[in-house]
Amino acid sequence: MSTSATVQPARWSGGAFLRRLASSPALRVSGRRLLSAIPVLWGVTLLAFLVLNALPGDAASALLGINATKAEIRAFSIKLHLNEPLWTRYGHWLAGVVTGNLGTSLASPQSVASILGQRLPVTLELVVYALIITLVVSVPVSVLCARRPGGVIDRLSLVLSMGSISIAPYVLALLAVIVFAVKFSIFPAIGYVPLSQGIGGNLHTMTLPSIILAVPLIGFYIRFLRADLLEQMQAEDYIVTARAKGVSEWRVLTRHALRNSFIGLLTIIGLNLATLIGATVIVEDIFSLPGIGYELLNAISNRNVPVVEGIVLVFGIAVVLANLLTDLLYGVLDPRIRHVRSRS
Repeated sequence: MSTSATVQPARWSGGAFLRRLASSPALRVSGRRLLSAIPVLWGVTLLAFLVLNALPGDAASALLGINATKAEIRAFSIKLHLNEPLWTRYGHWLAGVVTGNLGTSLASPQSVASILGQRLPVTLELVVYALIITLVVSVPVSVLCARRPGGVIDRLSLVLSMGSISIAPYVLALLAVIVFAVKFSIFPAIGYVPLSQGIGGNLHTMTLPSIILAVPLIGFYIRFLRADLLEQMQAEDYIVTARAKGVSEWRVLTRHALRNSFIGLLTIIGLNLATLIGATVIVEDIFSLPGIGYELLNAISNRNVPVVEGIVLVFGIAVVLANLLTDLLYGVLDPRIRHVRSRS
């Protein structure tokens, strides 16, 4: 006599899903990082506010010009609430940020959020393009240097890397404009073509600024990645095991050592992002790119505090999110890191 069992269909439980999601190690790490970033962002915006207000001059005089009378300056200051105490103005701005309002530009009726929305894609494209150029050049060159240390490519890369790291970005940008824009007319000296008007024209205007941003990073990444690859090829047990199995030296280098070196490279990229974003201010000004860096210089010269504060906040959030993404990608490159976190 056979018995039959009734199989109940599995039911989706929203509560169970939320509990599994809350217990995810990656989500816990993300939550801790985001909570710790709040006081950091607050400190950065407060410091920027204090420094900007400590500079000589005021926003009313900068915006009205040298021909404005004292009465006009005073009336304009009252209109923009610039006559209020320092902490009152910062408190109003901070209260607006909590509610999602970044304020309005002092130079125009345009909101800070709309200004950032227009300028941010240009800077984002510039940073991403520069990082792509950096990795496309530095990773293959580092592998070639580690394959034959002391060879011709290794010696030449050492000289070029030291030169690229030593030269200032604004000097490199001016030299590049003279050579590639003025003398040979390969790239335009100034101007920007949006992606909406064609990817060819856009890349034509963004390539030279992106190369200027990438050159110092290329030199630094080549030296770092080469040293890390050589250390792994000489000291790691898994390299010895792979060689004992008869794996070719080139395959050991590219399939084993290079993958582990990406963890250190990822850390360097996350740490250098703030420097890269800061360099966009110089590059965008030289090439007249309508990005956040270009807007930041104009806002500082005009003492446009709401715009400066909004840009500083966006830069801070970008760095925090980049470092968070870097931390989460560790588990993708090395499963041991993910395993350790799951037990902590």
